[in-house]
Amino acid sequence: MAEKNRTFQKKTLRRVLRYIRPQMGFIGLNLLLSLLSVALTLYVPILIGRAIDAMVGAGRVDFGLLTNVLLTVGICVGATALLQWLGGVLNNRITFRTVQSLRQDAFEHLHTLPLKYLDAHSSGDILSRMIADVDTFADGLLLGFTQLFTGIVTILGTLIFMLTLSPLITLAVVVLTPLSLFVARFIATHTYEMFRLQSVTRGEQTAVLNEAVGDLKLIQAFSHGEATIARYDEINSRLQDCSLKATFFSSLVNPCTRFINSVVYAAVAAAGGFTVLAGGLTIGTLTSFLSYANQYTKPFNEISGVVTELENALACAGRIFEMMDEPPMTPDPVRPEEPAHPDGDFVMEDVSFSYDPARPLIEHLSLHAAPGQRIAIVGPTGCGKTTLINLLMRFYDVDAGRILLDGVETRDMTRASLRSRIGMVLQDTWLPAGTIREIIAFSRPEAEEAEIIAAAKAAHAHSFIRRLPEGYDTRIGEAGGSLSQGQQQLLCIARVMLALPPVLILDEATSSIDIMTEQRIQKAFTAMMAGRTSFIVAHRLSTIRNADLILVMNAGKVVEQGTHDSLLARGGAYAKLYHAQFEP
Repeated sequence: MAEKNRTFQKKTLRRVLRYIRPQMGFIGLNLLLSLLSVALTLYVPILIGRAIDAMVGAGRVDFGLLTNVLLTVGICVGATALLQWLGGVLNNRITFRTVQSLRQDAFEHLHTLPLKYLDAHSSGDILSRMIADVDTFADGLLLGFTQLFTGIVTILGTLIFMLTLSPLITLAVVVLTPLSLFVARFIATHTYEMFRLQSVTRGEQTAVLNEAVGDLKLIQAFSHGEATIARYDEINSRLQDCSLKATFFSSLVNPCTRFINSVVYAAVAAAGGFTVLAGGLTIGTLTSFLSYANQYTKPFNEISGVVTELENALACAGRIFEMMDEPPMTPDPVRPEEPAHPDGDFVMEDVSFSYDPARPLIEHLSLHAAPGQRIAIVGPTGCGKTTLINLLMRFYDVDAGRILLDGVETRDMTRASLRSRIGMVLQDTWLPAGTIREIIAFSRPEAEEAEIIAAAKAAHAHSFIRRLPEGYDTRIGEAGGSLSQGQQQLLCIARVMLALPPVLILDEATSSIDIMTEQRIQKAFTAMMAGRTSFIVAHRLSTIRNADLILVMNAGKVVEQGTHDSLLARGGAYAKLYHAQFEP
């Protein structure tokens, strides 16, 4: 497991470096600023040592030299502050440009993932990867650029200055100090998996929180609040445990390295004191050397903390890359085909499909929907009605057989071309945040005002839209805001009526609408479906009596097909469904 984690960590680090590579110009400039800043910082102890030597002995204070030294110190400190500020600006630019690129790539890849990935992962976990993990990665990266560069340059610069003062004492410092890095690396290696577990558990927590907020009414309606709280508490407790462990072990780095650094400082002070007594160093030089010893050990302590944060950042980056490594949906063909005439002629030839290879669903299904034909699909829950729609829209690809639209196999078309020819109204409504006008025009952004209003009137949504505070300019929040479910569905219907594609799919399109409005909309649907191929998924069989063809599905197969009257006369599965609805 440890070897696997190290391999995964190295792979993640290489990918992070690829994202940082475009910022190499800024990184080089940042390194130059760090060099200048550290050089000025390390020059200050020499100046202070000179100042101390200029004051040693009663009545032997060189005020002229002291004044010049203090003035130079002030200039160095001011220049260092300016350089550090510029370095901070560059650090922020490097970090957030890198994170922007990562977020953009992750979001774009999310849109290429097949529906089966989204079905298998909770939205909360995906949100946690896209937001919380990326933020943690950014924090670790920012800390790395802020302290790692400066720390390394400080160590190298301090070594050079100490060697010029006393090579022998410098050798002792160099021999002892790496112990702190060894301790820091040992602890960081063992905390990586803890940080990774913390990130995964945080994703679980976000998923539960997202579910609880989104479905709060249902949770309260079924008095499921205590169970949801208990579930959240259990995950929260696990998050607390793994966070405490990760934080505890990572917090060992600081005191351990500080202890080693203090030992080094004490050794330098003792050795330097004896050297002063022997006449090998002045008191001012010893003061400078002690300052260098402290500055030399300090970056080791900071770098050890940076290493811990980078471990956490890499763990979060690994989760982002895991999602980005998911294979995308089958790409569109390089040379796509387009139907010569958009008639809406759908053909399914010997189609087979299953979500799980071990559990067959649709097998050897053949179907022909002629242009302008209205086809109703009925059957018990789980019989494959929605799956059939998913295949027509190519949300899933068939396992065997093929589907043709106007003589062209749908896999030979681009998904955008296929779906532009199909209008959908689903039982589960979805409305983007925006004004009512923007929501209706979602299917045709270039539509004129008169066309939008005409579509709303055809969907019987115009009357309630006029009663809204700002009419068509009323802004609706995410998931429909304060609109009722029925009003949201009317807007979804208006959206399709504005587009008027050659193929319509109505999946329980009026399930949330009152009976009176439904009757009016059915008339609008009848007019809209004239000359268009229509697939109607319905549980209320009264809405499909006039369908040209009714498919009765069960266990992924079409067990009966025909008109309403012929299926009733046959007395089979459809007749049983119909009588179950209309007879006590």
